[in-house]
Amino acid sequence: MESLSTRVLTSVVGFGIISVVVWLGWMAMLPLLVLVAVMGLFEYIRMLDRNDIDVRRISLGVFGAAIIVASLPMIPAAPWPGGSWREVVLTVALGYLLVIEVIRPGERPLERVVYSLFGLLYIPWLLGYFLMLRYTPDATQGLLYFALPLLATFAADIGGYFGGHFFGRRKLAPEISPGKTVEGAIGGFAFSFLTVLVLSQLTHIWSPLEALLYSILVASASQLGDLAESLLKRALRTKDSGTSLPGHGGFLDRLDSLLFAVPATYLFLNISVFTR
Repeated sequence: MESLSTRVLTSVVGFGIISVVVWLGWMAMLPLLVLVAVMGLFEYIRMLDRNDIDVRRISLGVFGAAIIVASLPMIPAAPWPGGSWREVVLTVALGYLLVIEVIRPGERPLERVVYSLFGLLYIPWLLGYFLMLRYTPDATQGLLYFALPLLATFAADIGGYFGGHFFGRRKLAPEISPGKTVEGAIGGFAFSFLTVLVLSQLTHIWSPLEALLYSILVASASQLGDLAESLLKRALRTKDSGTSLPGHGGFLDRLDSLLFAVPATYLFLNISVFTR
């Protein structure tokens, strides 16, 4: 019970902080996301250290912060059709990592490049979508659309917990996350759909069919994000990514679902809603 109360308290405090920061906009979101990206990369590096895997630490921090800054929607567009500064930063990062391994090669240079690039893609690249979604299609509507994955993921977590607790029988991914069940996943989707349906009808942004399609996407992305982090921790023989958040482990443990749900929401909005 003490662990559960600590977890709930951390969730409430975290949700309140995120709500205020998102409402304030990019001036508050940018430094917070840079901090979260750096902390997430630190947790990732620490998990790698336990398995004797080396990466370019300073380079990860610098390029991670640069990817977050390049995700700001209000910076001038790239001077070529269809390009983005995020892609520029990622390309420069890859080139730098390759060049530095040629100049100063160590043990297992290819492994160092691969794990470094994966860290950039998994943490700051996905976190950059938080800024992009906040201003999709503009600052006013973006506030509402940003709330969707937060509430939908929270609802999926609650529905998944109770669905798995009372009805869980069949394991969803026993080799990766033994505690997750098919019934829990169904319960998470059902509660997520109910939440999205109510919000979409109150705000008149989507039809029931669009709410259903989005719920399927975001619930699947949320589950995939959770399982992806479980896969990473299992591969690196780590129980929690860190201890920064009481009752929740590390930043990656708390953000795993949102790291996939927020980009999925951004893509859904741009492909489905605003192309009509």
